[in-house]
Amino acid sequence: MNSFGALEAFVHSAETRSFTEAGHRLGISPSAVGKAVARLEEELGARLFHRSTRAITLTAEGGQFLDRCYRIFAEYDEAKRELTHASSKPQGKMRVGLPQLGIYLMPHLIAFQQQFPEIELELDFSDRIVNLIEEGFDAVMRIGELNDSRLTMRRLDGYRHRLVAAPAYLAHHGTPHRPAELMDHACLRYRYPTTGKLAPWPLHTRGRPLNIDPPQSSVTNTMDSLLGLAQAGLGIALLPDFIVSDAIAAGRLTLVLDTYVQDQRDFCILWPSSRHTAPKIKAFIDFMASRLGAAGTLRG
Repeated sequence: MNSFGALEAFVHSAETRSFTEAGHRLGISPSAVGKAVARLEEELGARLFHRSTRAITLTAEGGQFLDRCYRIFAEYDEAKRELTHASSKPQGKMRVGLPQLGIYLMPHLIAFQQQFPEIELELDFSDRIVNLIEEGFDAVMRIGELNDSRLTMRRLDGYRHRLVAAPAYLAHHGTPHRPAELMDHACLRYRYPTTGKLAPWPLHTRGRPLNIDPPQSSVTNTMDSLLGLAQAGLGIALLPDFIVSDAIAAGRLTLVLDTYVQDQRDFCILWPSSRHTAPKIKAFIDFMASRLGAAGTLRG
């Protein structure tokens, strides 16, 4: 029996004046109660009970110690109530990893922070593969799936890419009608910061990928600069639809070869597998799913 159990044995014995009755309350034998109290007396260096064949009574030291035990149990009960309340409310520090593209989710992240002001968000934007558990992340958002048996994954609705160009560029250079015609155009390319490779353009015809590597008139490793180059009329660019939707609606950009661009990317949220997901993590997952749409929860 541990120290806390010994305190319980002592308190019940003091209240019932019987090791037998204390044992009934605790579901253990009277001898186990007596041994626990004896060990406690040995640790304290004081006698807690007067013992007789008929009953036990508290010594003066035992009475003082009983009062102290009541305060200990009261503090313990209060601590349990506080922790139970805290564990049921989304709050505390929460570290979230996101891809560089996640910067465009800031309106959703700001709205989340406004709805849950007691959660302290720490956002880490990087395209590198992070070790969620070892690096202390509460959750990460990634593009595509990541298989790890230690993690739980929820797939969210994502995006598709669009080829776009400024109307002024197309008016001056003409609009390509077949993918092969891109070889005669200024193509604005994106280079992955982590690998240094150029992002391929997912061009298809009749459901089959086309082996076309467009020329590069300009190369950049940020989406903002790529969008700026396209809107300035410097060429054709491949960008996620949620980045160019406003520019298309405003007439600053025009879709190019849209029926030939075929790809779909999903956002996924991953978090450590556990029987009890922390309220702050659950709040984040549910909020982002409500904003982006969700395709379900999967085990890694």
